Amino acid sequence: MRRQGFSLIEMMVALAILAIVAGAALPAWNSAVIRARRIEAQALLLALMQQQERYFTQHNTYIAFSSAASDPAARQFQWWTGRKAETSAYEVEGRACEGEEIRNCIQLVATPGTRRVDARFKDRQCEALTLTSTGLRLASGPALQCWR
Repeated sequence: MRRQGFSLIEMMVALAILAIVAGAALPAWNSAVIRARRIEAQALLLALMQQQERYFTQHNTYIAFSSAASDPAARQFQWWTGRKAETSAYEVEGRACEGEEIRNCIQLVATPGTRRVDARFKDRQCEALTLTSTGLRLASGPALQCWR
């Protein structure tokens, strides 16, 4: 008489195969999530730069902003990249370009995983992303191709 079902060895082989597949897929999944959140930050930086340019045409200067801004005009600029600050991957800040005055040049910097956004998020490839009003697109990490 033959029993129906799986033997313990068959179950262990199936679990081993599942573990191998999951182990191979997890790094690819994490990489895709990081890249998607990086693209989300880049899209926001571009939108914020357009908003800064509109502000510049009206006031003949750019305006600095951050999560701690108290100026009502600066509070018009979104400082997080997602739907809510707590779950966002990057915190964004607008400040004068190095060696420049804010009326001449602004740089928007998106920093991953700060205490005001999701602190668990890390982008070790690109780290902080920067967009300047002069058109420079920079990243502080070791990767060479962060802005594609």
